[in-house]
Amino acid sequence: MAFPYFLRVAYVGTAFSGFQVQTVLRSVQGDLWKALKTFDPAAPMPQGTGRTDAGVHARAQGVLVVLSKEWDPYRLLAAFNAHLGPDARVMEVLPAPPGFFPRAHAVGKRYVYRIQEGPAEDPFLHGRRWHVHGAVPLDREAMAQAASHLVGVHDFSSFRHQECAARSPIKEIHAIRLEGEGRSLDLVFEGNRFLMHMVRIMAGTLVEVGKGRYAPGDLPGILEARDRRRAGITAPPHGLYLEQVWYQRRWGIGEPSPWPEEAPEDSERP
Repeated sequence: MAFPYFLRVAYVGTAFSGFQVQTVLRSVQGDLWKALKTFDPAAPMPQGTGRTDAGVHARAQGVLVVLSKEWDPYRLLAAFNAHLGPDARVMEVLPAPPGFFPRAHAVGKRYVYRIQEGPAEDPFLHGRRWHVHGAVPLDREAMAQAASHLVGVHDFSSFRHQECAARSPIKEIHAIRLEGEGRSLDLVFEGNRFLMHMVRIMAGTLVEVGKGRYAPGDLPGILEARDRRRAGITAPPHGLYLEQVWYQRRWGIGEPSPWPEEAPEDSERP
């Protein structure tokens, strides 16, 4: 008999080569599987909601594990964390209903790209925020205007990595918000699906708008071009965080989505 459990996993991505298991390099999925095999050797590999690239952080990676016996959720959480490094932690454990699969049943995600502005990088934020060097602050009003053109259903070919394997470049962005004061700026992206490096390319492009290298009105043309060369730089991975995942209501996992429920058809690596 199999016993499925849902894990909410948080990790600092700095020392990981992404979420997906690697042959040699360290991965979050690989570390979770090693931990799992210490107390359930026959358990299959944990399955995540989506892939994150090397250096990308997460507060809410959803992971399904299937165990050979029933566990108290708190004891299972403690068992995992006893065998994980300090840069990865299981934050919550819930019994999962039969048939639930996190990647197939996710209907939306929130990513936050964190930026620190100013002439000098705060050493306490190194590896946690992208330091955008400059004596003049980014033009946040222009960035917000540019971001408004990205909201909605679009072909995001100009914002995908050339190695992206997604079957369709058409995705829906529900909302983009600029939050934070002073030198701290958070770019919040909420959508149903994201292409490989899509969030990082959008963040890099918006920063270039803030620096005056693009005008807000350039964004529709960049989208229409369907050409990666037309968009801005790819922001570095260490500023990106997977903050929230919403699943179909029928499974009873986490908070219900504030957006329409539509399951993704492909894997994602923003």
